[in-house]
Amino acid sequence: MPTNRKIPLRKCIATGEMFPKKEMIRVVRSKEGEVTVDPTGKKSGRGAYVSKSATAIQAAKEKNVFERQLQVEIPAHIYDDLLAIVQKETRI
Repeated sequence: MPTNRKIPLRKCIATGEMFPKKEMIRVVRSKEGEVTVDPTGKKSGRGAYVSKSATAIQAAKEKNVFERQLQVEIPAHIYDDLLAIVQKETRI
């Protein structure tokens, strides 16, 4: 008899909506203060999730929510990396 597994949910920092973890992109701040995009969701460090949509990423950039959540300045290339991941997944 198959058992139903619990699907972990995460809150998008830009929109405030709850989505399954697999439908989110994680941005991580390491102990050294380095900020990276974590598509696997397994890197160690403080993480913040944003949904896989260009509008959510733009809203996060305009509101500076990553900077508040991770308490570090976010380089501009992080937002470019996030948009590239979203565009790549929408083409597939």
